[in-house]
Amino acid sequence: MSLFPIRSLLVAALLGGCALAASARAAGPQADALFARLAQAAPSLDREVLSLATRAVACSRRQPGNPGAPSTLSVIDFSRPSTEPRLWVFDLASHDLLFEELVAHGRNTGGNLATEFSNRSGSNMSSLGAFRTAESYVGANGYSLRLDGLEPGFNDLARDRAIVIHGAPYVSPGIARAQGRLGRSLGCPAVRPEIARDLIDRIRGGSLVFAYYPDSDWLQRSRLLDGDCGATRQASAARAAPGGS
Repeated sequence: MSLFPIRSLLVAALLGGCALAASARAAGPQADALFARLAQAAPSLDREVLSLATRAVACSRRQPGNPGAPSTLSVIDFSRPSTEPRLWVFDLASHDLLFEELVAHGRNTGGNLATEFSNRSGSNMSSLGAFRTAESYVGANGYSLRLDGLEPGFNDLARDRAIVIHGAPYVSPGIARAQGRLGRSLGCPAVRPEIARDLIDRIRGGSLVFAYYPDSDWLQRSRLLDGDCGATRQASAARAAPGGS
């Protein structure tokens, strides 16, 4: 398992190293049990990343307008190089691992290693945080899946930016070996064309996608990673709004 110095430094400085995983799993028995089952299914997935992802699943169910429990969880670990599998897809009913795949990042996010992320249109960067999968369609990149960002300021412009999951010929082990990195997208999490349709059909329609990188701003401000799932922040915002008490 590859752990990069930048992750260790940022996470340790921000949240006290192993305390990050402990606080994320403290979301409750449901998240804790889910973490344990998924960890068994995907031993190559970093435990701190998985604990945050299961925390986000638990918190997403408590958000206003939640359409119901997601059927799958897709975890992208952008702290890994693009030449390694860094996308895992789980069935949340059976806890089976469905896919373990390569995935591309945006061309302005980095070379082999991702370093920069954005929610801005025209940035050609990937975005962080939790997304809900929406409808599939056929577009310029073939069969694709729209994503709706659930994190204000970090990925909530995903639909406007056309950040979608799609297959791309520049995502392949051969490309990774030949040039030392995958090809890059305009910000979309692109996957191998051979598995794109099966993956999209499996996760479309309300499932969760969790894109991780040890970005201190996101880790501090994400309401889906809060101890109370953002309830305190929402109450504070309501009190500060005109007419609030």
